Amino acid sequence: MKIKLSLLVIAFLAVSKLFGQGTDNCVTSVILSGYSEKAYISEPITVQQLDLILKCGIKAPSGKNIQPWKFTVIKDETTMKEIIKDVVPGNVLIIVSGIVTENGTTPDFDCGLATESMFVAAHSVGLGARIYSGPAGIINSNKELFQIPSGYMAVVALRIGNIDKSVDAVSAASPRKKFEEVVNYKN
Repeated sequence: MKIKLSLLVIAFLAVSKLFGQGTDNCVTSVILSGYSEKAYISEPITVQQLDLILKCGIKAPSGKNIQPWKFTVIKDETTMKEIIKDVVPGNVLIIVSGIVTENGTTPDFDCGLATESMFVAAHSVGLGARIYSGPAGIINSNKELFQIPSGYMAVVALRIGNIDKSVDAVSAASPRKKFEEVVNYKN
């Protein structure tokens, strides 16, 4: 009975390790524990944190390795409030813009990959991050104010900042759909 129980415990731990949210891999731990924070404090992020986050965006994959993005970093609170009303001092806004292609579109998917890389990087250094796609129209209607490079269109904005640690991540985050609701297998 003891051997069967021990084997059962070992099997449970192996399955938990393989499919559970607990893992020794720091990347998957950050992804599985992350959420889009809403409560920020005014403590500024460091230059080193920002540089690392931007470098992670630069290293994102892109179709044919074209790297069709430009990152506009905004630290000015007044300018940020033109896009996001509840920013606080110390937040940083990164506008991810994509080069306008011959048919007038931007490589949104590639810009999304760069944004996700920076989102994960922000969480990996203990910061909060939130992705905003809605303000792209506001940004593109006033490219000069937001310093969007010529030939580029804003795709998404990424807010980064220190978070209010008193907010419980479990109760503050929207619930995620169950694995079974979003994954199906074709046999």
